[in-house]
Amino acid sequence: MAYTVGIITLSDKGALGQREDKSGPAIREILEADGRFEVSEQLLLSDDRMELEKELVRLCDEKKLNLILTTGGTGLSPRDNAPEATLAVAERQVPGIAEYMRAKSFQITPKAMLSRGVAAMRGRSLIINLPGSPKAVRENLGFILPALGHGLDIMLGLDGECGSN
Repeated sequence: MAYTVGIITLSDKGALGQREDKSGPAIREILEADGRFEVSEQLLLSDDRMELEKELVRLCDEKKLNLILTTGGTGLSPRDNAPEATLAVAERQVPGIAEYMRAKSFQITPKAMLSRGVAAMRGRSLIINLPGSPKAVRENLGFILPALGHGLDIMLGLDGECGSN
Protein backbone atom coordinates (compact mmCIF):
# COMPACT_ATOMS: atom_id res chain seq x y z
CA MET A 1 0.00 0.00 0.00
CA ALA A 2 1.30 3.45 -0.91
CA TYR A 3 0.63 6.34 1.44
CA THR A 4 -1.17 9.21 -0.31
CA VAL A 5 0.58 12.55 -0.01
CA GLY A 6 -0.06 16.23 -0.62
CA ILE A 7 2.80 18.70 -0.88
CA ILE A 8 2.26 22.41 -0.29
CA THR A 9 4.98 24.98 -0.90
CA LEU A 10 4.35 28.34 0.76
CA SER A 11 6.01 31.29 -0.95
CA ASP A 12 4.65 34.71 -1.86
CA LYS A 13 7.35 35.13 -4.52
CA GLY A 14 6.83 31.61 -5.83
CA ALA A 15 3.08 32.10 -6.12
CA LEU A 16 3.74 35.28 -8.14
CA GLY A 17 6.17 33.46 -10.45
CA GLN A 18 9.14 35.47 -9.15
CA ARG A 19 10.96 32.48 -7.62
CA GLU A 20 11.24 28.87 -8.73
CA ASP A 21 9.94 26.32 -6.24
CA LYS A 22 12.76 23.89 -5.54
CA SER A 23 11.59 22.58 -2.16
CA GLY A 24 8.30 21.05 -3.29
CA PRO A 25 9.98 19.12 -6.12
CA ALA A 26 12.71 17.99 -3.67
CA ILE A 27 10.03 16.53 -1.37
CA ARG A 28 8.38 14.75 -4.30
CA GLU A 29 11.70 13.34 -5.51
CA ILE A 30 12.58 11.95 -2.07
CA LEU A 31 9.15 10.41 -1.50
CA GLU A 32 8.95 8.83 -4.94
CA ALA A 33 12.46 7.38 -4.55
CA ASP A 34 11.39 5.90 -1.21
CA GLY A 35 8.68 3.87 -2.95
CA ARG A 36 6.11 3.92 -0.13
CA PHE A 37 4.48 7.22 -1.09
CA GLU A 38 2.22 8.41 -3.91
CA VAL A 39 2.02 12.17 -4.38
CA SER A 40 -1.62 12.97 -5.17
CA GLU A 41 -1.37 16.78 -5.17
CA GLN A 42 1.39 19.34 -5.24
CA LEU A 43 0.49 22.99 -4.66
CA LEU A 44 2.33 26.31 -4.65
CA LEU A 45 0.51 28.88 -2.51
CA SER A 46 1.20 32.35 -1.22
CA ASP A 47 1.93 32.70 2.48
CA ASP A 48 -1.72 33.59 3.15
CA ARG A 49 -2.85 31.78 6.29
CA MET A 50 -6.53 31.45 5.35
CA GLU A 51 -5.71 29.94 1.97
CA LEU A 52 -3.43 27.38 3.61
CA GLU A 53 -6.07 26.47 6.20
CA LYS A 54 -8.63 25.96 3.43
CA GLU A 55 -6.28 23.70 1.45
CA LEU A 56 -5.28 21.68 4.51
CA VAL A 57 -8.93 21.03 5.35
CA ARG A 58 -9.65 20.05 1.73
CA LEU A 59 -6.70 17.67 1.52
CA CYS A 60 -7.56 16.08 4.87
CA ASP A 61 -11.35 15.97 4.76
CA GLU A 62 -12.20 15.70 1.06
CA LYS A 63 -9.13 14.03 -0.46
CA LYS A 64 -8.43 12.05 2.73
CA LEU A 65 -4.69 12.10 2.09
CA ASN A 66 -2.56 10.20 4.59
CA LEU A 67 0.26 12.75 4.73
CA ILE A 68 0.49 16.45 3.95
CA LEU A 69 3.92 18.06 3.91
CA THR A 70 4.24 21.82 3.85
CA THR A 71 7.49 23.59 3.04
CA GLY A 72 8.19 27.20 3.94
CA GLY A 73 6.39 29.56 6.26
CA THR A 74 7.97 28.24 9.47
CA GLY A 75 10.32 31.10 10.36
CA LEU A 76 10.01 34.43 12.11
CA SER A 77 8.75 36.60 9.25
CA PRO A 78 5.33 38.20 9.76
CA ARG A 79 4.14 36.22 6.68
CA ASP A 80 5.33 32.84 8.07
CA ASN A 81 2.00 31.25 8.97
CA ALA A 82 2.40 27.50 8.43
CA PRO A 83 2.40 26.54 12.13
CA GLU A 84 -0.60 28.72 12.96
CA ALA A 85 -2.60 27.43 9.98
CA THR A 86 -1.71 23.83 10.80
CA LEU A 87 -2.70 24.16 14.45
CA ALA A 88 -5.92 25.97 13.51
CA VAL A 89 -7.14 22.92 11.57
CA ALA A 90 -5.53 20.25 13.78
CA GLU A 91 -7.35 17.87 16.07
CA ARG A 92 -4.24 16.41 17.73
CA GLN A 93 -0.63 17.55 17.91
CA VAL A 94 2.36 15.26 17.29
CA PRO A 95 5.12 17.37 18.87
CA GLY A 96 7.85 14.73 18.78
CA ILE A 97 8.23 14.98 15.00
CA ALA A 98 8.98 18.72 14.99
CA GLU A 99 11.08 18.44 18.15
CA TYR A 100 13.19 15.69 16.57
CA MET A 101 13.67 17.62 13.33
CA ARG A 102 14.80 20.70 15.27
CA ALA A 103 17.15 18.68 17.49
CA LYS A 104 18.77 16.91 14.54
CA SER A 105 18.94 20.13 12.50
CA PHE A 106 20.58 21.94 15.40
CA GLN A 107 23.52 19.53 15.02
CA ILE A 108 24.00 21.05 11.54
CA THR A 109 23.18 24.72 12.18
CA PRO A 110 22.25 26.80 15.23
CA LYS A 111 19.64 28.54 13.03
CA ALA A 112 17.48 25.43 13.52
CA MET A 113 16.31 26.95 16.81
CA LEU A 114 14.43 29.57 14.76
CA SER A 115 12.12 27.01 13.13
CA ARG A 116 8.54 27.07 14.41
CA GLY A 117 7.32 24.10 12.38
CA VAL A 118 4.76 21.74 13.92
CA ALA A 119 3.25 18.33 13.22
CA ALA A 120 -0.38 17.52 13.83
CA MET A 121 -3.25 15.23 12.86
CA ARG A 122 -6.62 16.01 11.39
CA GLY A 123 -8.72 12.87 11.15
CA ARG A 124 -6.54 10.24 9.54
CA SER A 125 -4.17 12.76 7.98
CA LEU A 126 -0.76 13.73 9.34
CA ILE A 127 0.42 17.27 8.57
CA ILE A 128 4.12 18.10 8.94
CA ASN A 129 5.67 21.55 8.43
CA LEU A 130 9.11 21.36 6.83
CA PRO A 131 11.56 24.26 6.43
CA GLY A 132 11.63 26.20 3.17
CA SER A 133 15.05 25.47 1.70
CA PRO A 134 15.69 22.39 -0.47
CA LYS A 135 18.74 21.53 1.66
CA ALA A 136 16.74 21.63 4.90
CA VAL A 137 13.88 19.68 3.28
CA ARG A 138 16.27 16.89 2.30
CA GLU A 139 17.88 16.82 5.75
CA ASN A 140 14.61 16.84 7.68
CA LEU A 141 12.90 14.22 5.56
CA GLY A 142 16.01 12.08 6.01
CA PHE A 143 15.61 12.39 9.76
CA ILE A 144 11.93 11.40 9.92
CA LEU A 145 11.42 8.96 7.03
CA PRO A 146 12.71 5.90 8.93
CA ALA A 147 9.91 6.16 11.53
CA LEU A 148 7.24 7.84 9.41
CA GLY A 149 5.77 4.67 7.89
CA HIS A 150 5.24 3.11 11.30
CA GLY A 151 3.54 6.26 12.57
CA LEU A 152 1.26 6.40 9.54
CA ASP A 153 0.39 2.70 9.95
CA ILE A 154 -0.59 3.29 13.59
CA MET A 155 -2.66 6.36 12.64
CA LEU A 156 -4.41 4.46 9.85
CA GLY A 157 -5.11 1.41 12.03
CA LEU A 158 -2.85 -0.84 9.95
CA ASP A 159 -0.55 -1.62 12.88
CA GLY A 160 -1.20 -1.56 16.59
CA GLU A 161 2.14 -2.57 17.98
CA CYS A 162 4.46 0.21 19.14
CA GLY A 163 6.51 -1.78 21.64
CA SER A 164 9.05 -4.47 20.90
CA ASN A 165 10.79 -7.08 22.99
